[in-house]
Amino acid sequence: MLWLHKLLLAMVSVPVKWLVKVNSIPSDLRSELGIDKERPIVYLLRTRSITDEIALKMSAVALGLPKPTLSINIADQSHSACLFLQKPRSVLNRKTGSTSIQEDAAKLFRLHRENPDLDIQIVPVSILWGRTPEKNTSGWSDVIANQMSPSWLRKFFIVLFLGRDNFVCYSKAVSSRKMIELKGSDDEIAHKLIRLAGTHFYRRHQNLTGPNILERHQLYNGVLGSKPVRKAIVEQARSKKLSHQQAKLQAKKYVDEIAADYRPGLIRLGERILTKIWNKIYNGIEVRHAEKVRALAQNGHEIIYVPCHRSHMDYLLLTYVIYHQGLVTPHIAAGINLNFRPVGGILRKAGAFYLRRSFAGNKLYTAVFREYLELLFNKGYSVKYFPEGGRSRTGRLLPPKTGMLAMTLQAILKGVNRPVSIVPVYIGYEHVMEVSSYLKELNGTGKKKESFLQIFSAIKKLKNYGYGFLNFGDPINLTNYLDQQVPDWRDDQDNSNDKKPKWLTPVVNNLATEVMGRINQSAAINGMAICAMCLLSAKKHAMAQSELEQAIEHFLELLSDAPYSELATLPKISGKKLLENTLKLNKFDVHKDSFGKIISLRNRNAVSLTYYRNNILHLFALPGLIAAIVFAHKGLPKNQIVLLVAKLYPLLKRELFIYMSIEQASEYTESIISKMLEMGLLQTNQTDIQPPSANSKMFYSAWLLNRSIQETLHRYAVVLTLLSRQEQVSRSELEKKSAQFAERLTALHGINSPEFFDKNVLGTFINALKENALIETDDTGQLHHTEQSALLKTDVIDLIEPEIAQRLQQI
Repeated sequence: MLWLHKLLLAMVSVPVKWLVKVNSIPSDLRSELGIDKERPIVYLLRTRSITDEIALKMSAVALGLPKPTLSINIADQSHSACLFLQKPRSVLNRKTGSTSIQEDAAKLFRLHRENPDLDIQIVPVSILWGRTPEKNTSGWSDVIANQMSPSWLRKFFIVLFLGRDNFVCYSKAVSSRKMIELKGSDDEIAHKLIRLAGTHFYRRHQNLTGPNILERHQLYNGVLGSKPVRKAIVEQARSKKLSHQQAKLQAKKYVDEIAADYRPGLIRLGERILTKIWNKIYNGIEVRHAEKVRALAQNGHEIIYVPCHRSHMDYLLLTYVIYHQGLVTPHIAAGINLNFRPVGGILRKAGAFYLRRSFAGNKLYTAVFREYLELLFNKGYSVKYFPEGGRSRTGRLLPPKTGMLAMTLQAILKGVNRPVSIVPVYIGYEHVMEVSSYLKELNGTGKKKESFLQIFSAIKKLKNYGYGFLNFGDPINLTNYLDQQVPDWRDDQDNSNDKKPKWLTPVVNNLATEVMGRINQSAAINGMAICAMCLLSAKKHAMAQSELEQAIEHFLELLSDAPYSELATLPKISGKKLLENTLKLNKFDVHKDSFGKIISLRNRNAVSLTYYRNNILHLFALPGLIAAIVFAHKGLPKNQIVLLVAKLYPLLKRELFIYMSIEQASEYTESIISKMLEMGLLQTNQTDIQPPSANSKMFYSAWLLNRSIQETLHRYAVVLTLLSRQEQVSRSELEKKSAQFAERLTALHGINSPEFFDKNVLGTFINALKENALIETDDTGQLHHTEQSALLKTDVIDLIEPEIAQRLQQI
């Protein structure tokens, strides 16, 4: 019957190729799964399906793997390149037939015993169409639901309607050589392979499609029937003088206001629309470290994505990337401001659930929201929320809002039946469509309320946005984290009352800081960000093209050889090519004279480009500080540079969410100094480390590094100087006066950074001073300078530009 199978393959191949678009997961089989394309490969599939074989063939050809439809030569014998667990279901009785896998696998193992050098990679491959999760109720759409082994008739409709949503998912190869080392006969080992493969395919299917769709009656029963919500309903009825039924109806309305109404069909439609949009506006979306998340999913973890928030585009981009990486699309916590017609309903069906900006004083709403979140966790839905609470208007990470993290830990305390891991996500763009409105808001213009008209006008403006970047960070296993922070935290799991443990608030605060540090740990440098940093550091915001190309090359080499972290990513092209691509975004002015091209910032763009510079400023904070110290002191011994960096590092760490401990930062400082000396960005005599000579080609790049940190040091100097001039001052007054004087410096010295006088940034620095005991607080909350803050002020003023230091004397 082999000839008939080949004939059917040949007949069906052409129409199937027209209907099917294959997505291969992962795309790099060697690095993630260790699959060697040069060694023999036998594919292991769940169902003997012609359309599955064709989809696998399309994927294998694209990845450079052997074709599954061709025979494989093993020990001078011809064998099928595929093994199948079972045949498709019968159209009439829905039973599945058995295949010859037992005999075929046993035959392979016998060949191994006869040929000691033989080692075949048995690669399990899961092939899904549409990735629709199961439902608790049936309907006409079940005709195209992706069952494990559908009949040929059902498969016809599945391919017809879901052919564009095909996923070919590879798993780690099983070494046939290691299999025969197991105890038992060849038939027994083959039987063991079949049993393990069946379990593997079932789990893989669950990982890729996600849990059953939550029906509305299950949602009401799960939330309204929980003990905390029932208690809150009774309290609401008592305090508001309502009947129990009225209070319960109010709770039900809260459920409707909050809950998502997930529809996988909309996800598929959205994927197709977004693909067209991304292809139109982006040159590409670069995704890194997704293998970390896939490993969590395969190990049964509840995954909580916590990305930074740059743009409304984040909601779409992260979900789109997660879908294409073969992961279950998450339920997304969205602000209630986005719940307007018709967008709110569409987002709700795409998995969005809505939360109010404040829960304060509304115990019933709080109870309903918490129980809904816990229900999602316990049902196995992945969740996404933004720890910053809103979009960053400056390009920096905002201080985290801890509400969602606190509710997540409280859910674990109540008992989530799966391990829970937080996955930090860094998102970066070469163009953010809202930047102009952010600048208006920073200058005092009120934030516009979101509306359909606003979104429609934004869509019309979509154009060349360069590249998008999405890096998954190091996951945080919350059980392990609690074990480290609070070893006896399980003692509070049986707490019957609703009082939160005393340790919860500090642990949540530490967790929030850890999350933000891990987001920045996985930052992506892009052309727009590094060009903006260089030009904003240059006098007059202009550089010769050759100077800019050279500075980019130097900075990329520095971070490549002395990396900020293993997860931070750099462009894989030269500085010249990177600048060429960035200029196509039309953000800079290019003038040509007899000596060559000059790249400069347009006046109206200089301020907006600080946004992109701020996305990566934390990567250059320590190199910039080292350069500033060396330039200011004209040279210092290495140990003194390291000590001065260590003195200022806790403040930079707090403001820029740098992930390193003080000890790690000191080690990193030494590695940066060594690399800068090697490159010539610094030079040394017998005792001191000095700036490069003025006629060195490295001088200008080193000077730009020094300039990149100056605005931060200026802001520190303003706050410390104001603090030293007063016996005592309230925090709000210090923030206000610091902002006023910083704004004055902006006008006098042309500092083009809105966050330079932003109260939130100034407030973060004041918090850092308090946390590091550099200032004191009395019983009335007044702040007092200390001897340590006076010494710090002296150190900082020594590092800043003389004209700025002179202005500070006027305070």
